[in-house]
Amino acid sequence: MTDAGALLLTRARLLRLGAALCAGTAIPTLAQQQQPPGRSRMNTRPIPSTKEALPVVGCGTWLGFDKRPDTPEYQRLAGVLDALFAAGGAVIDSSPMYGRSEETTGELLAASSQHAKAFFAAGPPQDEKHPLGGQRGHEVPSVGAFLATKVWTSGREAGIAQMEQSFTRLRTQRMDLMQVHNLVDWRTHLATLRGWKDQGRVRYIGITHYTASAYGEVEAVLRAQKLDFLQINYSLDARDAEKRLLPLAAERGVAVIVNMPFGGGGLLRRLRDKPLPDWAAEIGCTSWAQVLIKFVLSHPAVTCTIPGTSRAEHMADNAAAGAGAIPDAAFWQRHAASLAA
Repeated sequence: MTDAGALLLTRARLLRLGAALCAGTAIPTLAQQQQPPGRSRMNTRPIPSTKEALPVVGCGTWLGFDKRPDTPEYQRLAGVLDALFAAGGAVIDSSPMYGRSEETTGELLAASSQHAKAFFAAGPPQDEKHPLGGQRGHEVPSVGAFLATKVWTSGREAGIAQMEQSFTRLRTQRMDLMQVHNLVDWRTHLATLRGWKDQGRVRYIGITHYTASAYGEVEAVLRAQKLDFLQINYSLDARDAEKRLLPLAAERGVAVIVNMPFGGGGLLRRLRDKPLPDWAAEIGCTSWAQVLIKFVLSHPAVTCTIPGTSRAEHMADNAAAGAGAIPDAAFWQRHAASLAA
């Protein structure tokens, strides 16, 4: 994968993009959002095609979950999922491309009480302050895992075999979300997935990509096909998706999962050398990772983001960004200078 965080931010660029966000988003201001008393739980947003509520921060498994059971790194991963569920999160995203990640995820879920739970997000009424509705996560009960994976091969029979293998590795009879990874043979696989969705084997279908060079094809598929989900890269320093893809997803009623909220990691590594600005406390952030996740969630088309990690403390920190108020575009414009490289 390319490092989307390698792009250099400038103050002028951030100010221009901040102004564009002000004109194009409808997230309420901090003053309009009231944080309820008590311990805050993760916010949810509705999946447009069904209005089912989905927690806004999940966990990606690329690299971090490609571990063998006889390693110390593997032993730490149960804590990652515990931290995700404890915060009210649910989405776990994987792929056959990610080495052993699917198998590891299935093993860990089978050993936990979360695997047997059906995913649900019953709770308070729709939050009218979000453009698509949604629920305030502090009242949403614990949920089971929302399993998302992908098909990453060519040919109908090869695709079916690979997806069947994913069911086995993830130890599930029904997949919450199956996606065509990086648009590989998407026509063939979407035809299969529509049949599986009709049969109840998969609940949602979608497509994924991670680089702006593919956005033209992604846009064409979004316009031509009826999809439930788009997974795409989007971060403070990789914002091409907000020009056409994110507005198109909203127009087409497609949920958006953001797969690289830290810009591939380079952005977060650079910001860690800078002190956290005082204004971070205004939006409930205690780390740069939380600031970057809050930025991604500020876009009204975004349903969920899935930062990857193999450490429980990082998962807990990431998940905390999904609770409380989400700042509006004007907030980021005011503080653009603090974020410029």
